[in-house]
Amino acid sequence: MDSDIIRTEILRVLNESGKIRGTELTSRVIKRVGNEKMVHREISLLVESGEVEKKMYSKSHIEYQIINISETVNNQLKGVHKEIEIIFEDIKEFKQIIEQNKLEFQERLRTIIHLIHIVQSIDGVMKLLSHYPTFKKDRMFSQITRKISDCWEGMMEIIVHQPEEEFLNEVIGNLRISQIGTESVN
Repeated sequence: MDSDIIRTEILRVLNESGKIRGTELTSRVIKRVGNEKMVHREISLLVESGEVEKKMYSKSHIEYQIINISETVNNQLKGVHKEIEIIFEDIKEFKQIIEQNKLEFQERLRTIIHLIHIVQSIDGVMKLLSHYPTFKKDRMFSQITRKISDCWEGMMEIIVHQPEEEFLNEVIGNLRISQIGTESVN
């Protein structure tokens, strides 16, 4: 299970509850994502980073609360924003490389599929986060979704301007194959 998803769920529960006992926090997060060991590790990391406050009344009575939810959300979205900015630059760079020299068909195809997978992944995370008002309200949210749109536009421009007529069909065919391949692994 991805630690970012577990961390997001921990913050969501804390955001809804305010202060919450450690045992209840853990059980609510485990119900939705992750296992006990990973949830405890992510809670500890959030406490270490200063995003979550831990108050220990006794060994059996520990409470957690978010220190500053808007700052925490903004920091998480800043990380996603950095990722999408890097991908956007990669797409621009790839576009220039294609215009300057002839890359082989397979190399162009592999690169565009790789870029599509990365943007799909980030887009998927943003779609999940859009169900949480705290994330959706943050100013970074709209910046990230705009940049994702810019990435899709840039990749479509690259695909449309390929000399081979079958390039788009190859991209679609390869995306379908890789999706079917990952489903059968589970």
